[in-house]
Amino acid sequence: MTGFSLSSYFLLASLALGLVGCHELHLDYSQSPGEIVLFDDLYSVSMPDSDHAVAVGYYGSAYFSSDGGSSWSQGVTETLTPLYKVSMADALNGWAVGQRGLILRTHDGGAHWERQPNLKENEGVHLFGVAAIDKDTAVAIGEWGTRIRTEDGGKTWVDHSFTVSETHPMFQWLSPFEQDKVRNGETVYEDVGLNDVYCLGSPSLRCWLIGEFGYIFYSEDAGKTWQKSNIEGSREISPVRFEFNEVEFDADYIPQLNAFVEEIVDEGHLNVAVEGVATEAEIQRFGREGDPFDFFETLEARMQEVRTVLEDAGLQSERVRLRGQPPWDYEDYLEKDSDFLERYYAGRLFDYPGVKVRVIQNPILFTVRFRDENHGMISGLGGVTLHTRDGGRNWIYSKIDRKMAVFSVASVEGRAIAVGEKGLVRVSTDGGKSWRRPEEGTFPKTFTFMRDMDFDPSGRVGLVVGQAGRILRSENAGHEWVSVLPPPQPDDQEG
Repeated sequence: MTGFSLSSYFLLASLALGLVGCHELHLDYSQSPGEIVLFDDLYSVSMPDSDHAVAVGYYGSAYFSSDGGSSWSQGVTETLTPLYKVSMADALNGWAVGQRGLILRTHDGGAHWERQPNLKENEGVHLFGVAAIDKDTAVAIGEWGTRIRTEDGGKTWVDHSFTVSETHPMFQWLSPFEQDKVRNGETVYEDVGLNDVYCLGSPSLRCWLIGEFGYIFYSEDAGKTWQKSNIEGSREISPVRFEFNEVEFDADYIPQLNAFVEEIVDEGHLNVAVEGVATEAEIQRFGREGDPFDFFETLEARMQEVRTVLEDAGLQSERVRLRGQPPWDYEDYLEKDSDFLERYYAGRLFDYPGVKVRVIQNPILFTVRFRDENHGMISGLGGVTLHTRDGGRNWIYSKIDRKMAVFSVASVEGRAIAVGEKGLVRVSTDGGKSWRRPEEGTFPKTFTFMRDMDFDPSGRVGLVVGQAGRILRSENAGHEWVSVLPPPQPDDQEG
């Protein structure tokens, strides 16, 4: 995986806390729940009803509350491994997941936790999200396309992870060893990090998951099967036309390409795909009957010509993605995969020689939340948020006024709140279409990250958790918030 991912964030947060905090107090496990002595970074919170809540975070910490988040106790996890997400099915039953495939289960509201062995623990894969559907059913997600599901309370987890096939675009970039595994029918996981999963819980069957590279999926059968969502804002222009076997195009296309860049140059979460195509006559004459290397050079030269114009118009080079690049080492594939080159030719076939130019979605997404089966929100890197009103089939972008990480977003009827790095907080009263600062005096001033947020099913009581054990609480549907943990210091002022 490349770029800023959820694993990158958690690693940086853990390193930062390790540099400024002393954790030797954790080395002696308490065998019973008790007072919170050291306030660890908190990464996730779950509130199954208005009275009960559980929060988890760094160094295996787990806090629980039975009075709506007004007071908290330390649970017993018997692990030092960071926990990245928690989800409670009800007041007593829930799961937490974390580093190196760790899955913990509680039956007493977060006071005690027990480890559940699973296949991802054996693989050492980090788990970033979990959603409890009921006391027996849950879905967990993580790096390397991980999607696992249980229907027996976590005794067994079934693997439904994203994998690579011979027709997958990622196949040609695999190592020879991995390619052989795919050909032999063995499993090779897709190199994508899934960052969060959310289910409304029984009796609803609706679930959603998000991840790197704009991955958004929805499920209508409690996470058994998934369908890809659409993000509105994708744009495509008519392919730039080239003459037969030529690598230069008419300058009349340059104004069109410049206008295309102007529309998206400030939308940093949008990248551009540049893809070379050819006619059947070109493929036959210069590919099948000629030297494929000459054909490859023609396609690549065409893409580079268009790429140069896009970059000259102001599009940063790292935002341009060359798709369908020539497989220069194709001969290495043919011995075991005789159809490999023909599949590549089929993918390049078009009505005329040219280069396709289109927008592709590339936001890093952190958290997905739904208040009912239709209305949901997603938070992401660079001030990105998305909202949907059709159950997650289609999503629309909106942005806050700062290019900062929005780590979590949640909504109740008539109001939405977004929180993130460096004390970022914004509110919306139009379903996430626009965002503004909270009114003076309604939110405690903080300069540390706030990682997660959840409301009870009624939407009245809300909780925010973040760095150094910080917990904020609202009891009026997010209109006003007070600091609960750590205990207030003399210089803590609300405003």
